[in-house]
Amino acid sequence: MQLGLIWGYWAAQPPDDWVDLTREAERLGYDAVWTSESWGSDAFSPLAHLSAVTDRIRLGTSVVQIAARTPTACAMHAVTLDHLSQGRLILGIGVSGPQVVEGWYGRPFGRPLARTREYVEVLRNAFAREEHLTYDGEFHQHPYTGPGATGLGKPLKIMTHPLRADLPIFIGAEGPKNVAQTCAIADGWLPLYYSPYRPEVYDEAIAGRPEGFEIPLNMIVNVTDDVTAGLLPMKMSIALYIGGMGAKGQNFHTQLMSRMGFEAEAHRVQELFLEGRREEAIAAVPDDFCDEISLVGTPERIRDRLQAFEDSPITMLNVSARSVAELRQAAELILG
Repeated sequence: MQLGLIWGYWAAQPPDDWVDLTREAERLGYDAVWTSESWGSDAFSPLAHLSAVTDRIRLGTSVVQIAARTPTACAMHAVTLDHLSQGRLILGIGVSGPQVVEGWYGRPFGRPLARTREYVEVLRNAFAREEHLTYDGEFHQHPYTGPGATGLGKPLKIMTHPLRADLPIFIGAEGPKNVAQTCAIADGWLPLYYSPYRPEVYDEAIAGRPEGFEIPLNMIVNVTDDVTAGLLPMKMSIALYIGGMGAKGQNFHTQLMSRMGFEAEAHRVQELFLEGRREEAIAAVPDDFCDEISLVGTPERIRDRLQAFEDSPITMLNVSARSVAELRQAAELILG
């Protein structure tokens, strides 16, 4: 089992000591560090900074949102950062949801699977740099020939030679069809929640994954004698995603929790959250659900429950450690 450090996206300000803690994670044997974006800080810029102060640790985006950039703009970011980091980038992409795509980016959300497939195809063509880029898709055309086109566009080839033609692409996906497509077109899958005690939720979708396919999972590790209290950070996070990260009837996270066997609880959490009853929504998140997708308890309990993840398809656990002590504790527990 590999170990990663997840920074996510910044809130009002950058987190404290994020550079020093990332360097310490590298010294401790962490394999990757991950950044994200929502509608604030972007995912690429922090990794560009970290690439200059680290030597070995892989740099992953988990995820950059495909509505935020054309696939060729994303390819330019990726090629640049892969050079700066001497080949350490993992390009994680995802569609986000309709509230963000249409509300923040001002782009249509429909048909996310087809959009993702086309996006990856353009990225692969750009990275390969075998010929001038031409692509005639439903959502992406190179050169563009749709409404408003001047007819002057011509096929181009990325000027900067990619360091790696096979730069790894991971996809954040939740629905079974999206996950199955991810296994067919990408190098890794970034799940939101995964329970090793309910493998049937994703077994069929990931059955076709190729050899070497990676599945990093964001994970809360909380060493405590009080499991109930230790699960509270997970309950708070789940309440936000289930209740607030999507509209009622169109929240992929709520749908995922339902598929994992907690349908009534998921809809209750969403209902309370959308009514503004956030404390009640947090309390309504089932402890059992949180316990299955996190590692909480005494060191002995965590090591015992870690075995289920080691026996699963998960290849990396990403922790959100925010101190040197937490970094070292996670490394001791997971890396041994």
